Amino acid sequence: MRPVLTLCLAEVLTMLGVFAFPALLPTFSAEWGLTATQAGWIAGIHFAGYAVAVPVLTATTDRIDAKRIYMFGALLAALSCMGFALLPGGFWTGLALRLMGGAGLAGTYMPGLRALVDRTSGPRQTAWISWYTASFSLGTSVSFLAVGVVAELWGWRVAYGMSGLAALAALGLVGLGLSKETPAQASATPGALLDFRPVFANRAVMGYVLAYFAHTWELFALRSWQVAFLTFALAGAATQPSVWASPTAIATWSALAAMAASIWGAGLASRGDRARTCAVAGAASAAMALVIGFMAPLPYPWLVAAMLLYSALVQVDSAALTTGAVLIAEPGRRGATIAVHSLIGFTGGFLGPLAFGLVLDAAGPDRTLAWGLAFACVGLVAGLGPLILWTRRHILATKHD
Repeated sequence: MRPVLTLCLAEVLTMLGVFAFPALLPTFSAEWGLTATQAGWIAGIHFAGYAVAVPVLTATTDRIDAKRIYMFGALLAALSCMGFALLPGGFWTGLALRLMGGAGLAGTYMPGLRALVDRTSGPRQTAWISWYTASFSLGTSVSFLAVGVVAELWGWRVAYGMSGLAALAALGLVGLGLSKETPAQASATPGALLDFRPVFANRAVMGYVLAYFAHTWELFALRSWQVAFLTFALAGAATQPSVWASPTAIATWSALAAMAASIWGAGLASRGDRARTCAVAGAASAAMALVIGFMAPLPYPWLVAAMLLYSALVQVDSAALTTGAVLIAEPGRRGATIAVHSLIGFTGGFLGPLAFGLVLDAAGPDRTLAWGLAFACVGLVAGLGPLILWTRRHILATKHD
């Protein structure tokens, strides 16, 4: 139980800087003179950095203790945030620092999952995995809330400095709170460290991996542009909402709703047909994406209700997809499997926000039609996930038996 709590808390701390830029996107767009495409690049490059670094960092956990990888990743995350706090701002600076932060996330998120798997066992392990992956959403909510509040009081540089200190605290927490026990390394399958061919050949694993790509495309497009979308919807409002219903606050509540939905979805998937549960959840969120952008003219409380529902639907299959890939991975290739899962999945996390910004610029970001089309494009890609799972449902059912 102790390693589970340690890793979940550390994940929340390292997540503070991950969504700091999306939380303050309207501020950066105005202060740095960013176009929607440039903003999409900075929002998405974080996950490109993750995708580039994660194959090496996560696959290495098949050879050395994931705890050491985690501490290195937390250090990178801290340096990225401190760079925002101390260096001159601008598009290229933001791009480079977000890229570094993505590499830091690659060294913490999935290596943290590996550290948890190495240090837990028994019938509760599936639940612990779900709690850990759901903590990603808790970290997201804390990021939006804490960064938004601190930036409002003392400015965005102080908010980023706070995020850097939180990442350093996570480094110390993992260093002191995790044992050196790593039983999984002893059973690692011999072979080249970055030989991912056996993983790509596993059709059942790749079903979850490809569905995860569609999921992260949608998830990170939503989280990167949610605050900006709600700010756009409020632009013509006669009165502004209270601090508890501001765009950053709604992003916080949305992430908390997403966390609850992720835990619920993971439990539902573990009790029934995992692939079917994920497919139904993915189809529901994709359908919501097709219409949410066109709802901007609705009264703000109605739009908030729709956004909370959408955020929950997006996350229902998140933990279930990752848990499914981990559970059916070959025991000696869990690190490699997690690496492929993250590499392909977070490539979607990079492309989703960028594609959203490109569509927004092309259609004119000051129009409801542009936001509707941007979200609709997200929904079209997200809909591929359920389709992939449905076509492989028989293989997946056999693997989980």
